[in-house]
Amino acid sequence: MKPLIMIVDDEVGVRELLTDALRIAGLDTIEAKDGMSALSLMRKNKPDLLIIDVNMPIMDGFDLLERIRETKNNVPALMLTARAERADVSRGLRLGADDYVTKPFGLEELLLRIRAILRRSKPAEETFSILTCGPISLNEETYEVFLREDQIDLSKTEFRLLQHLLQNKGRVLTKSSLLSEVWDIDFDSDTGVVDTYISYLRRKFHSDGFDGIKTVRGVGFQIVEPKAKK
Repeated sequence: MKPLIMIVDDEVGVRELLTDALRIAGLDTIEAKDGMSALSLMRKNKPDLLIIDVNMPIMDGFDLLERIRETKNNVPALMLTARAERADVSRGLRLGADDYVTKPFGLEELLLRIRAILRRSKPAEETFSILTCGPISLNEETYEVFLREDQIDLSKTEFRLLQHLLQNKGRVLTKSSLLSEVWDIDFDSDTGVVDTYISYLRRKFHSDGFDGIKTVRGVGFQIVEPKAKK
């Protein structure tokens, strides 16, 4: 069965452009002209991915995504924005967006990003284990993460990033390798999504003297065990 993509944009031209491009790429589509129409369509359909324009009247893309996440629906979402402000990008990611693309966009890159989201959202058979670093423990089977005795709520992307860091504990991972392994982005991109999500993890796990998520300037990031107290 072909993946179903819902396009939510108040501009007819954008919806038609995306619909044509996605269907040529072998994907099925449905369209919504605004947030309310999208919510109505989602009661009858189960899209595999949402493409949501940020700048829509009445209910903007952020409000729509927030309404969707409030229903515990974690369908992947890619945001389209005409604004490249870091605050807008961070807000979308905090609400649970999986990626964002700035208008005007190239169709080839957009399709690559869509394919990447669809690939990483597929369930895969894995061997599970409990990964640890200092006070952090992550159970790959139950998707539970603890900081000492406290369970920490993580988004799907935050979980994948922390999991990959823990699987490579002590190793320095470049931004490009993290984009490839966590976001399935295997092409040149100047996105700041890695830095943004690293900052989210630090806010949640750096406490009581633990600061194990390190930046290696000019190279990338690593997670390391805390030094033993003398």
